[in-house]
Amino acid sequence: MASAIATAPAAAAARRSPFTGSRARALKLAPRRAPRAPATPRTVARSVEIEPAPAAAPSPGAGGVDRNSGFEVHKFGGTCVGSSERISGCCDLLIANAKAGVKIFGVVSAMGVAKKGEPKVTDCLINATDMASARDPAYAEELVKLEHKHRTTAEALLTDKSEFDAYMSAFDAELTDLASMLKAMSIAGTSTQAFADFVVGHGELWTARLCAAAIRCKGYDAEWIDARDVLIVTDAEDGGVDVDYERSNANLDKIFNDCGHGEKGAGRILIATGFIARTPDGVPTTLKRNGSDYSATIFGAMLIAAKITIWTDVDGVYSADPRKVKEAVCLDTLSYNEAWELSYFGANVLHPRTTLPAMRYSIPIVLRNYFNQAAPGTSILDGCPIDTDVVCGSAEDASLIKGLATIDDVCLINVEGTGMVGVPGTANAVFQTVKEANCNVVMISQASSEHSICFAVRSHDADRAITALSKRFEKAIAAGRIKEVTAVRNCSILAVVGQNMCQVCGVAASVFEALASSAVNVIAIAQGASEYNITVVVDKNDVTKALNAVHGRFYLSKTVMTVGLVGPGLVGQTLLRQMKEQLSELKTDFSVDLRVVGVTGVSKMLLTGDDDVALNLDTWQEDYKASATPVDMAAFTQHVVDSGAPNQVIIDCSASEEVASHYKEWLQRGINVVTPNKKANSGPLDYYKELRSIARDGYTHYFYEGTVGAGLPIISTVRNLVDSGDRVKKIEGIFSGTLSYIFNTYADGDAFSDVVKKAKELGYTEPDPRDDLSGTDVARKVVILAREVGLDLELSDVPVESLVPEALRDAESAEAFLAALPEHDGGAFYTLMAEATAAGEKLRYVGVVDVEAGTGSVELRRYAATHPFGALSGSDNIMSFETKRYASGGTLVVRGPGAGAEVTAGGVFGDVLRVAQYLGAPS
Repeated sequence: MASAIATAPAAAAARRSPFTGSRARALKLAPRRAPRAPATPRTVARSVEIEPAPAAAPSPGAGGVDRNSGFEVHKFGGTCVGSSERISGCCDLLIANAKAGVKIFGVVSAMGVAKKGEPKVTDCLINATDMASARDPAYAEELVKLEHKHRTTAEALLTDKSEFDAYMSAFDAELTDLASMLKAMSIAGTSTQAFADFVVGHGELWTARLCAAAIRCKGYDAEWIDARDVLIVTDAEDGGVDVDYERSNANLDKIFNDCGHGEKGAGRILIATGFIARTPDGVPTTLKRNGSDYSATIFGAMLIAAKITIWTDVDGVYSADPRKVKEAVCLDTLSYNEAWELSYFGANVLHPRTTLPAMRYSIPIVLRNYFNQAAPGTSILDGCPIDTDVVCGSAEDASLIKGLATIDDVCLINVEGTGMVGVPGTANAVFQTVKEANCNVVMISQASSEHSICFAVRSHDADRAITALSKRFEKAIAAGRIKEVTAVRNCSILAVVGQNMCQVCGVAASVFEALASSAVNVIAIAQGASEYNITVVVDKNDVTKALNAVHGRFYLSKTVMTVGLVGPGLVGQTLLRQMKEQLSELKTDFSVDLRVVGVTGVSKMLLTGDDDVALNLDTWQEDYKASATPVDMAAFTQHVVDSGAPNQVIIDCSASEEVASHYKEWLQRGINVVTPNKKANSGPLDYYKELRSIARDGYTHYFYEGTVGAGLPIISTVRNLVDSGDRVKKIEGIFSGTLSYIFNTYADGDAFSDVVKKAKELGYTEPDPRDDLSGTDVARKVVILAREVGLDLELSDVPVESLVPEALRDAESAEAFLAALPEHDGGAFYTLMAEATAAGEKLRYVGVVDVEAGTGSVELRRYAATHPFGALSGSDNIMSFETKRYASGGTLVVRGPGAGAEVTAGGVFGDVLRVAQYLGAPS
């Protein structure tokens, strides 16, 4: 088959259409049908309203070519054509589609790289131009790289010798011309933009020729088109280019006429160069940013193609940046407006200008992964319908919010003053000044009172903008009509984009509730009347948390919480086992998704890896033992915050006062806290009040049911009584499962030390049994309950009758204490027990909160065997509440197991689920 490659010198080849001259196909021109009319204004299933195409829109040329006959445009980026193997795969893909009866129009970029370290063609051309302009002779080395890359690729692809010879002849001629041009630049020590554009555009020429020749070598008909012979563009004010469609269409019609493409139709594949074009004066230029993608949509619009597929190296457009949101999903569809919004805010989507040509004719643009062709990709369409059920249903449906994007490192500038109210032209003066300072405004927010205007600029523009505004309003500031121009630095912008949210109530409320629940403060808000975009400004340090919070609200289960566990002892281990057993049911039946992301002990910690959503609860103990990561509570906390879920909870199953000191920080950072650790609530009164105040005034939750009755509903009972208006008079009870077990188990002839050791082995005691026997543990519970009913007691205010022999109170460790305890069997304790037994009574170790007297105490008391306290057995706890309502008819009694890992872990688990319920999970 004849080659489409000219053998004349490169300069001539660049000016001549590949369809003219000796290699032009003598094909007959087909008659032309009327093109499909541009979309007219309409609203169908909540689709985007499209304005009629203006006069300059793509329109059929005068040659009579039918452009509405099933063309599909396929654009391949540099990575897709980065090697001979990849180019061959692209050619196979186009051939397969052509054989299926589709008219194929390909657009290609310059060769990229398939492996690190390989030369990238466009980079080589840019480097050569820069070096030559700087009189650096090393530019010649870049040409050597280009020659080697294209020769080896051509040798692998072009199995027909005539095709190879023709390709290399044209390539060598052009490379020789480039060398001469670069030498001239080097002599002059300068370059022009036109020269640079001409040089850099050769990469696309070489790839397009190569692809067409490779297809012919595979036995299928193909031609290549130099886009500079078709596209006429002019510079635009925004730094891009505008297409002269009338002249461009005429040029394309001429090429179609000259080659007779209409006769063979789908029998030939056309390959065009991306990125390059010409000015109206015929000077080679480029399409600037995203130029190859822009080429594809321009040609798609001129052909009125059925579809434009852009092949890249990602599966499509994601709901959020996967590097920041682990569970970002690839979107099936986007509307043009949604794509614009996401692109503006930095998402990896087409440049807004790129979509315009396709939008004029409602042509779908499909972004697909060349390296994962099984993935369907993301289709950018005229509109994305929404089900009626969603409109009438949940405002947190994922179809309402298509994507989230962020702009990091911005500064919020505020111009405020009473002298601005009702004064025409103030806003114009503000933004004209910012424009003249060459600062780009990325967000604007103004109250209807006109009292202030705030807007965001990039941080590197902030000082320039502030200086310009301060100078512009110098007199107004001096007169007090305008306050000093202020700036809030270190901010980020979060954009929540979704065309379908504009007619659904509650979407904005869900966004702000998600942010509030994660303790993210919103500094400024902007939303247009179209409601396609809700934009908020937050502290830069909170942007990742904000992104995950909002994404999780719309894309994950109803309630997703990451869990950090402190204290992997017996209770902690039991809790994780209970969680593992319930994870599936919680997620399926209640839409609660618990993800344990970290476990930390005294000396080391285990955290999830970068690609892990949660720890494996089947193997966490082995993984924890094998971990060599030292404890770093700051890093542990940050890991929980950065774990990707919209809600976080840290569970403290330790008995550490140091760990309890972190609760305030955690709550202030939006982390919910659940704990059976009594140190915080029985510690300094001011600290306890701070914790309660933060939890009460914010959106975080602090639950500690396990601090008093293990799994018994003691704290919740007290709160219910108080909140319902009842007045608690006295709380009396056996608060220690350990001491309950000891007193209920002890019998004549038993050794006290043996009973204590047995209680320790059963997991009833604190890690150090002296916390139980000393009465300190009970005293802490008394203090906690006293504070819950409004008494301002400190631990030192509670007198305690200790059961620890005085000689052992300062033992070095719990082990040392237990080892020495048998030496102290007997004594006063045995006497008291014997006296109670002889009287037919039971000796019990009780805590008392006397609200009316304003006191608390821990002491030994005797009760009749028929009394609820006397009839207690095992390790049960029992509490009696005497209140205004529960007095004459008998006290309110709560009784049940008060010790043991299972019930304590169960109580903690219950608090975790209470957090989930408060965050929105169904009850």
